[in-house]
Amino acid sequence: MLTLKALAERFGLPYRGDPGTPVHGIGTLANAGPGQLAFLANGKYAGQLADTKASVVVLSEAEADACPCACLISANPYTSFALISVLFDDGDDLPTGVHPTAVIAASAAVAPGARIGPYTVVGERAVIAAGAQLHAHTHVGTDCVVGEDCVLMPKVTLVKRVRLGRRVRVHSGAVLGADGFGIAFHDGHWTKIAQLGGVAIGDDCEIGANTTIDRGAIEDTVLENDVRLDNQIQIGHNVRIGAHTAIAGCVAVAGSTRIGRWCLIGGAAGIVGHIEIGDRITVGAMSLVTHSLREPGEYASGTPIQPKGEWRRNAARFARLDAMARELNTLKKSRD
Repeated sequence: MLTLKALAERFGLPYRGDPGTPVHGIGTLANAGPGQLAFLANGKYAGQLADTKASVVVLSEAEADACPCACLISANPYTSFALISVLFDDGDDLPTGVHPTAVIAASAAVAPGARIGPYTVVGERAVIAAGAQLHAHTHVGTDCVVGEDCVLMPKVTLVKRVRLGRRVRVHSGAVLGADGFGIAFHDGHWTKIAQLGGVAIGDDCEIGANTTIDRGAIEDTVLENDVRLDNQIQIGHNVRIGAHTAIAGCVAVAGSTRIGRWCLIGGAAGIVGHIEIGDRITVGAMSLVTHSLREPGEYASGTPIQPKGEWRRNAARFARLDAMARELNTLKKSRD
């Protein structure tokens, strides 16, 4: 059982309230009950603070006086809550060793400390490092490397020539190392271009459920350290994503694009191929990036939702925008 004082000491946070207040779980401000810890990091939810039933709330010093219960005071409540939340994760560790139903190629190397779950397949010349966990029905293909303390959740597929660094977490249904979309039109039909590269994933990356990362055509598709990909993302072949970049769900990145470090890409954004996005760039949700972005900052495109009638009228006007601009320029010239 954790207490308010124990949490404060562990994470270096000042606190108010009974130091012995017990904490056995977490919850939201609106729905937490006795013994649970909640957090307030967004002013939109400040109105819920007065009525919260949580025993402890993580919040800023500015909100502390209004807190009706014990609290932990943080300069960044959301980050502090994230660190605390790990303590309440039950985990899903596999037992050490290889399950009897797993199929391990004779040329594969599996470290003694690895954990291989039921019906997992480890292909030729694959390497599974100590502490790695391969959950049920995972497939690790030819010449793949799974680094120390990686976790591959059920039904992850590493097709071929995929190298994971240390502490990489890949969620169910993700496919890494499938063929990139390389084709050439020849003699009246499409001809496939062999995809001879691989996928290289750095340390401490996380890859969401049903996300796909294609292997490179010649060189590797690369994610640097601490890249975080949400669910259902498509990363094309030969893309390179810089360290500490986070990409939200349903984003599509076409081949050979370079994304810098510390970038944030909003959900359902589309990024065309063969362009460069620099460091510390934020792309808004559902934006279409058609050219390189090199200066740090926030970028967005598209139109927000509006009543259908207004949208139809505005869409019609947009189609006439070029003609209207030409007419305006003609009028300006006639006045000069």
